[in-house]
Order: sequence, then C-alpha cells, then structure tokens
Amino acid sequence: MTIHFGTDGWRAVISDEFTFENVRHVAQAIAETSLAGQIAGNGAGATPSLVVGFDTRFLSDRYAIAVAEVLAANGIHVWLAQADAPTPIISYAIVDKQAQGGVMITASHNPPRYNGIKLKAAYGGSASPADCKAVEARIQANLAAHQAPRRLEIQDAIAQGLVERFNPFPAYEAHVRTLVDFERIRQAQLSVAVDAMYGTGRVYLRRLLEDAGCRVTELRGEMNPGFNGIHPEPIARHLGPLIDLMRQGGYRVGLATDGDADRIGAVDPTGRFVDPHCIMALLVEYLVHDRHLRGSVVKTVSTTQMLNRLAERYGLTLHETPVGFNHISDLMLNEPVLLGGEESGGISILGHIPEGDGILLGLLLVEMVAARGATLAQLLDDLMAAPDIGVFCYARLDQPVRPFTKSQLVRDLVAAAPSALAGTPVQQVSDRDGVKFILADNGWLLIRPSGTEPVLRIYAESHSDDQVQQILAEGARLAEQLLGKPQFVNGD
Repeated sequence: MTIHFGTDGWRAVISDEFTFENVRHVAQAIAETSLAGQIAGNGAGATPSLVVGFDTRFLSDRYAIAVAEVLAANGIHVWLAQADAPTPIISYAIVDKQAQGGVMITASHNPPRYNGIKLKAAYGGSASPADCKAVEARIQANLAAHQAPRRLEIQDAIAQGLVERFNPFPAYEAHVRTLVDFERIRQAQLSVAVDAMYGTGRVYLRRLLEDAGCRVTELRGEMNPGFNGIHPEPIARHLGPLIDLMRQGGYRVGLATDGDADRIGAVDPTGRFVDPHCIMALLVEYLVHDRHLRGSVVKTVSTTQMLNRLAERYGLTLHETPVGFNHISDLMLNEPVLLGGEESGGISILGHIPEGDGILLGLLLVEMVAARGATLAQLLDDLMAAPDIGVFCYARLDQPVRPFTKSQLVRDLVAAAPSALAGTPVQQVSDRDGVKFILADNGWLLIRPSGTEPVLRIYAESHSDDQVQQILAEGARLAEQLLGKPQFVNGD
C-alpha cells in the first residue's frame, strides 16, 4: 500500500484504499511526525495539540473519531469538532486555539465515492510538501515494521481530557466580521440564493448572510453523504438548480460552495455563471478601488490574465505559482497579499489565514454587489469594457487517463510545442506546472495532470468563446497524439 499526499492531502476511494485501518496508519504517522517537531515547527519533545474536523461525506464523522483516538493515544491533545464544518472554519480554529496543526477529513470537491485527509499547519494553511513527505515516509516505515497504530477509545480519551469536542464557528464568525462590512450589506437588503451542494457550507453561509440582513434561500443544504449523486464542485454543469432558481427572478446574487466550502462559484440573476477567474478579477478591482487596500496578487498558472492586467493598472506585484493553494499560502506567510487564488475557486484575501475560503469570498461578493448597486454580470461587463483589461473567456476539458510519467509528458509537450494556436503565434512556453503555451495576444493553453484525480486537465483562455474552443480542440489533439485517444468530459 502506498499513501501519497497530492496537491492538498491524501484522497482515495472509500472502502478501497480509504479504510479505517489506513486512516489510522496515517493518523499514527501524523502523530509521530508532529511529536518529532516536523510539522508546523513545534519543537521536538513538545506536546502538541491538533484540531480535527470533518465534512458531510459517508463516515467522515467516524473517520474523524478514529484519527482523534490515535492522536490521543500518542499523548496529543485533540480539539474535535462537534459537527461537520467547512475546511476554512477548521483551519481558522487551529490559529484560534494556537494548535500546532490540524487534520480535516474531506475529499473536498471530489466525487462522492472518495474521502480524504487534509493536513494543516499551525498557521491554518496546508502543511508544506516537506511536511507531507515526512508523514508519507513514517507511514511506509511503520508498515514495513508491521507497527500497528496506537488507539485510545474516544470515551476514554474524552474522560482523560485528551480529546475535547468544540464548536469552531463563534471564533470564525468574529474574525470574518473584521474582514466583511456587514453593515453595508444590511443597508442593501439583498435576496441571496445559496447552493451548499450538500457540503459543509450548509447552514454556515446562510446564517452569516441572514445576520447581515439578507433574505436567503438555501438549496441542497440537507445532510446527504452521497451528495445525491452529484460531483460537489461549484462549476456551471453542476449548478443546475441554482441557475434555474436565479432565472426565476427575485435574487440579486447566487452563491455556491464545494464539498468542504473552501471553493466558491457564483451565478448572476440572469442565470449566467460567474467563474473564479471573474470573481478574483472583480474582487481585486473592488478591494483596491473601493476598499483602498494594497498588496501583491498571487495566481496559479491556470488562472486568468485579467489579474495580470489589473496588477499592472494598480501597480501591484503579481506572482504566478504552480497549481495548489500551498504555493499561494507560502507567499501569504511572507508578504502582504491582497488576493491569492486559483482557477478551482480557492481564494483568500489580505488579513485572512492562508487558506481558500468559499464562505468568506461569498460574503465579499455580496458586499461588493451591495456597495456597487449592480449585479455581478454588470460589474464584469464594465470591467471587461475597460481598454486596459479587455474581454477574456475561459474553459477547461478533463481527460481521464491511465497512469503515466508526468516528467516525460512535460518533455514531450515541450518538444511538440506548436508555433501557433487558433491562428495566434505561441510567444512563450512554460513548464512550471505541466506545460503552458502563452500566445501573443495574452491567450494561453495549459496541459497538466490533476494532483487529486486520475485526469489530464486542458485549460484555455482567449478573447472569445470560439477562440477558446479552437484552442482547447488543438490542445486535445496534442494530448491525444502523446497519450492516445480517451473520452473527454466538459470541465467548464
């Protein structure tokens, strides 16, 4: 058995590799690594405390208890969430409790058959790749030595004070109120539709919006561990109920969060999906122009060029990183970052923990709509009408693939680099994460393997939907030449 931590933790199919036995092995390795001072910088020999949370997936609450039992048996104090909660709320609890790290049981936006473990550091963001490698090494060493995980029954652990159940929401709510202008939202008296997608955003986002004076309708907020068969990722093709509701009228903003609520998607009153690229561009412009905030802008390689143009407009430093919020987190820990985000919808802002947060970003979008007195589509059209920004369109294809060597694929893609895509010259080729072909008109094509699913992702951005589809088609043909001809699915 090989347990590998990808771009944000370990994920596997429930009852296949994601079993109680394997979860306990991971928990034992986390305990040993933490006690050795290899996670979050706590000194060796110190007795750490860790926060443990869980999402709404099948058996997530029981897996969380299993983790807590192993950590407690190793002498670690555990703050165990009372109920399912969003990853960003659990992550903030780590900071609030001054814990040395945390464990979140979730497979985030992945299909219902998956579950997973996200490892968090003392600052609330994802543990570093080095930390994760240290945990992986201990798992393999323990398995090779046939060393069983320690375990202390949960009731005994609670009785001994090693495990404490707690509610992470009050501390998070107090923090969010320092970042969002609730009074400005209250004055606008908006109607908002929220699609929780059966994930942990249920109740939390609705409650905060209602506290800000909004009239809120929540969709898919009931407990359903199988997500009613949907893929809990807030992209257009998974948001039919929210899009239909918005088209019926009566709502100014539609918001959607993924399975563990660290990602955000939005829908305009016309039913138009507003993707994370547009959300980030709108918020950078709003935070600088209206809030008078400054800081660098951090984006992953798969994220819109609109951020480059906005950074140039306002004289902001712009960083481009590989995919994975941990890369954004590193920069947030070392400099003032106005906004950091990725194509998938994980976004954070200045003053917050270095963690994607769909709850906070949803509230900020509502604040912006309240302050500007316009819909998201109107604001976006105004932004793209500016000569220094322009129109940008985006789409993605997901290609299921058999295992392959990433380094070889990158070499082959670089060697096969086309001179032009959709009739536009290729100006630059980057292999920072997969291979990105940057065009002379600021359009681009990116081909890279997912770090969490067995798929090859093909992304494109250009100045019209037709151009995007042409670029994607050429990218698909290029991938087919190198990997064979599989079936593609629309990744929106």
